[in-house]
Parts: sequence; structure tokens; C-alpha cells
Amino acid sequence: MKLFYGISVFSFILCVLVPGSFSFDNFHQPFPIVEPDSGHTKLRLAREGLEAIERITTPIAAVAVIGPYRSGKSFLLNQLLSLSCNEGFGVGHMRDTKTKGIWVWGTPIELDINGVKTSVFYLDTEGFESVGKSNVYDDRIFSLATVLSSVLIYNLPEMIREADISRLSFAIELAEEFYGRRSFSDPVVSSMFIALPGTQSEDVAFEPAKLLWLIQRDFLQGKSVQEMVNEALRRVPNSDGDKNIDKVNQIRDSLAVMGDNSTAFSLPQPHLQRTKLCDMKDVELDPDYVKKREQLKEVVASIVHPKIVQGKFLNGKEFVSFLEQILDALNQGEIPSTGSLVEVFNKGILERCLKLYTEQMAKVVLPMQGKSLQKAHEEQRDTTMEVFDEQHFGRRHARKSVDQLEEEIEKVYKNIKLANEYQSSTLCEALYTRCEDKMDELQALRLPSMAKFNTGFLLCNQSFERECVGPSKSNYEQRMIKMLGKSKSLFIKEYNQRLFNWLVVFSLVMVVLGRFVIKFFLVEIGAWILFIFLETYTRMFWSAESLYYNPVWHNFLATWETLVYNPILDLDRWAIPICVIAAIFVFYWRCYGRMQHGPRWSLPVYSNRKDQRRSE
Repeated sequence: MKLFYGISVFSFILCVLVPGSFSFDNFHQPFPIVEPDSGHTKLRLAREGLEAIERITTPIAAVAVIGPYRSGKSFLLNQLLSLSCNEGFGVGHMRDTKTKGIWVWGTPIELDINGVKTSVFYLDTEGFESVGKSNVYDDRIFSLATVLSSVLIYNLPEMIREADISRLSFAIELAEEFYGRRSFSDPVVSSMFIALPGTQSEDVAFEPAKLLWLIQRDFLQGKSVQEMVNEALRRVPNSDGDKNIDKVNQIRDSLAVMGDNSTAFSLPQPHLQRTKLCDMKDVELDPDYVKKREQLKEVVASIVHPKIVQGKFLNGKEFVSFLEQILDALNQGEIPSTGSLVEVFNKGILERCLKLYTEQMAKVVLPMQGKSLQKAHEEQRDTTMEVFDEQHFGRRHARKSVDQLEEEIEKVYKNIKLANEYQSSTLCEALYTRCEDKMDELQALRLPSMAKFNTGFLLCNQSFERECVGPSKSNYEQRMIKMLGKSKSLFIKEYNQRLFNWLVVFSLVMVVLGRFVIKFFLVEIGAWILFIFLETYTRMFWSAESLYYNPVWHNFLATWETLVYNPILDLDRWAIPICVIAAIFVFYWRCYGRMQHGPRWSLPVYSNRKDQRRSE
């Protein structure tokens, strides 16, 4: 029991005294950030190493060392960080590779670069050409290090070989694609980026790493390492037109163009007993090596710069997000390519530009004429493509992203055209229905009036022409012409007949009024004459239509139109109220007016015995 108690107390003391033993609170150690999958063909993220980077809030720069396996990369990094092998990156002396994937030293070196406080991380990469790996895996490691780093140390043992130059083709493509962007002059473009203090005046879409050729174990005499690099980059004669030699020469030409972006350096052998280097201190190492090592530190510090993407420095979280983007791009294809990276980096820009086009087109008021909509689309498309041209990554491989953006814009525009057609059809259909109802209403006038029909016809046609817009207008115009023509023809056909019927009814009504209400003898006689004329004329001249060509009928029509519809009075609307008022007046006069005042008519009227007796 006492033994158990003692073990428990000892365990508790260990947990209190060594709180960071089982956590990552102590970042003074190497961490993996990218590791290979089980098949050693693709890469995946290692979260423990990313935590060391994500905590950094200042701009980040990365110094990556690449090269063949067993070339001393891990030992070199420990020397640059002033670390022993026991506390720094793992250094192995066996024939298999010690480093798997990409590792980072958890504690960055703080530097002031052009007034910007920068956290510099050092990255160790798995060596090339080791046994049991595919070339695609090596390409992914190299590609990832090339894109992530601000300084890319190409660590080569003893000399430069042709294969070393060929391997740089990816870095050259990156430089040609992403380096040297012009500044954004368009305020719309500039507003889409947030530049941190200290950003270069010339916005850089993506700046590849500074290339540092490092020759380890340099024992050759005579030429300097820079001269050796320059000689290795000279064009190879190709009189036979060998395509492989042409490709290598293109890489040499590109590397020569990148002269300002590369540096050459060499380190002598630190000690002849290489397997014991980790146990040696500086006093045991070759003094020339120690001197050159310190010069190398100064060279790295002089060329390192914060990582810039789209004119913006990256902090820890943004750097990790940047790494995730690159890793997704590299793992998508069988062989990493500049084109695949261009496509991934342009994805976000493409989405923003497509959103810009959509928002601008949403301000267009629909429906509208097809030509006007096409003009608005072309203007907004050109503006969007200009914005994309200012922001996009890449020069040669960006064509795919441009085509994709144009395709997406056309999809959005197609939907807008469909919406325009639908709204145009809905609007024109409503106007057509309104005009059709208006024509039906005019057909049913109680007092037919050609002037009122023509006025309604004209107003309806004008409102349709003015308000119906869009691609559906032409179709509905044809329907309107047919409908209006049919309505007008029907109205004219019934117009004369309805007036003739009204005259017959009017004559009979006046006969009744003249005899029993007004009791005007001449009114009744005149009404009978009119009725007899209308009935006998149509029979004498075979049809009622013959009456319509008579000049007297035309005069009657002019008088009728003037009375029924004029700027002062619309008799069709006020006929019933006027008749009611007239009836009230006649009733009043018939019942009370004659009793008080007696007849005062100058015209002959009917008289009866009751009236004569009352007068006596």
C-alpha cells in the first residue's frame, strides 16, 4: 500500500514539474507539417506542426532546403539555426532517409526586414531519389517547397549535374507564371486586397523563392562556385535538333533570366569524419567551414523576405491556409504542374469576379430590350475580365481559368436572358389582356360612338407600345395588331346597325311621350314620320346598309358623335343619370306645373273634356 502511495505521489510531482512533456506548449523542437501517405505517392498535413506556425501573428518567411538524400540537409539546417543534432533536426548516418515529408523548426527566427518584423521558419525536406519512392512523390516535395519558401536552398554535394538543372524546370515555370506583376491601378481591383504595412509598392501576385545554389563539400580548385553555376547554365550545342537538349536549353535560358533571383555559395568539408559531425563543436570543425557557414547565415538573412501572395504578407494562419491550397492542387493530379497550381490559386479570384459580374447585372432593371441587355452584359463582362486580368495568377497557364470564367459568365447571362424573357412575356401578356378587356368594353357601349372607340383604341395601343418591352414584344405586337384589327372591324360592322336600331326605338319612344306624357301633337307626328321613313326606306332600297351611304346619314352621324362623346360630356357614361333627371322633371311638371300655371305652350297640344270642365 505504501509502495502504491509513493508511486502516485511521484507521478503527480512529474506532472507538475514537467507540464510540457506531453503537449506542444514547448515549440523549441522540430515538427512535421507534411507527411507521406502509406503508399509514399501523395502528401498529407500533420496538424502538430501546423500549430507551431498558426500561432504566429507577424508576417512569415520560410527557408527550405532541398536536394538529394544523404546530402547533409538536416545537418546544414542545424548549423544555420546554431543547434546541435540532439536538439535540432534529426540527422542520420544510415543509408535510408531520416526525414520523411517536410519538417519545420517550431521556433522561428525574428528578423527586421525593411522595417517589417518577420518570423523566419526553417523547413527540412525529404531527399530526392531515395529507394522505395516514386518520382511523382519527389516532384510533390520539390513543388511544395518551391511554392512555400521565400528562400530555396538547393543543396548539392560536390558539384552541379545535368539532372539538377532539369529538376529546376518547375521552379522556372513558377517564376515565369507568377513573378513581376504590375501594380493595380483600378480602384475596384485595389479594394479587393488588403495590403499590410510594408507591402511593396508593386503588387506581386505570387513571388517565387530566391534560389540559393549551395555546393557542399566543395573541394574543387580554380573556379568559384558562381563561375561553376554560370558555366553549368550555358546553352548546350544542339546541331542535331534534339528535343531533350532543346528543353534543357530552355531551362538554362530561363535560369539566366532569373539571374537577379539566384545566388551561388559553397561550403567546404566541415570534417573528414562525417559520421561524427554531430558530436563535434565549432572548435573541432574546419575553421574555413565555420567562417563560410557564418557567411552563409548572412547571405540567407540578406535575401530572405516575407512571403507575399496577392500583394499581401501572410501570417501563421494564412500561411497554413496557403499550404492547404497548394497541397490540394498537388494531390489532385498524377504529376504536379504549374497549371494545376494556377487553377487552384485562380479559383478564389474567379469566384470573386463572377460575384462582381452577378452583382452588377443584378442592378439591371428587367425586362428590357434584347440589344440593351446584350450591351449591358458585354460591358460588365469586359469590366469583369479586366478585374480578373489584374488579379489572376499566371501568364501562360491562366488561359484555362480565363476560359472557365467566360463559361461561368455565359451561364449566368443565360439565366438572366431567361429571366428577361419571362418577365417580358408576363408584362406584355398583362398589357395585352388589359387591351383585350378594353376592346370588349368598347364593343358593349350603350351608346355606340366611333370617336370614343378610336380614342380607347389609340390609348390602348400607345400604352402597349410604351410599356411592353423585352424580347417578347415582337410576338405580342403581332397578337395586338390582329386583336385590335378584329375588334375595330367588328365594332364598325355593328356600329351603323346599332344606331339604326336606336333610331327606331327612339321614334317609338317619342310617339309614346308625345301622345301620353308631353302631349305635343307635333312631337308625335314627327316621331311617326321618322319611324315610317326608317322602315320604308330600308325596304324601298333593299337593305339598311344602303342608308349608310346617304349624305343625310353622314350628317346625322356627325351630329350623333358630337352629342354622345366630346371633351365636355361622355353621354354613354351619363345617359342614365340624365334620363333619370329628365324623368323627374317631366313628372314634376306633369303633376304640379300645369295645375299651378296652366298650359303655356305655343304649339298645338292635346286637350280633353276634364281639362275643359276645370277651365270652366
